[in-house]
Amino acid sequence: MDYKQRNQKLRVLVSRVNKERKKQAKKIDILCNDLIAAHRDFISRLNAVSFAAGFYQSIAGITEMNALLYTAGRLIKDEIPDSSIVFFLRQQESFELHLFESDQPITFEKQRLENFFTDEVVDNVCKSNKVCDIDSLLALGLEGNPALLNKISAVTIPLGQAGPAIGFVLIYRSLENKLTDDEVNQVAAVASGLSRVIQSCLALSHPPAIKSDNAVLRHRRTD
Repeated sequence: MDYKQRNQKLRVLVSRVNKERKKQAKKIDILCNDLIAAHRDFISRLNAVSFAAGFYQSIAGITEMNALLYTAGRLIKDEIPDSSIVFFLRQQESFELHLFESDQPITFEKQRLENFFTDEVVDNVCKSNKVCDIDSLLALGLEGNPALLNKISAVTIPLGQAGPAIGFVLIYRSLENKLTDDEVNQVAAVASGLSRVIQSCLALSHPPAIKSDNAVLRHRRTD
């Protein structure tokens, strides 16, 4: 075998080895990416379980509506920083609003998103009984200042399981710090349990609003 033939076979052999290395590298990359994704999913699930366990432990035994919503709002806000938390509870002919003030409230043009929710919109959101973003809320009849709506990230999470919800949680903050799927899913995971506790409190009288240095519960009933 002459020199040229040996070089040709050597080049073919090197080419095959390089192709096999590339295939192995791709397989390793796929495996590593799968492991990283699985690890992230595990951490996310672990955080969700931890939040749910702490949430239910904190609200267990509370029988006063104000105290219940204050505690729930504080826990949600701790999990979703810089957000405004508003609970809407549907009444026979109207609704009741419980506002958990943000440490850094969103005050674009001195307007707040919850002020745009009419009886009709609240009723439509409760009947939909699903998580709604801004686009979904607009489709359900929400009307507001575009300058405000275009600058916030918001969702409503229903308080109920089957049929129309008894109310919902409105969570919103600046679009620059957009709400994440993990944050929304963690709150959605405890919403059904919270709705059951709320139902057990509905027959009780409403004590005066609870106040603290960092948060205030306000009530509003529309006519």
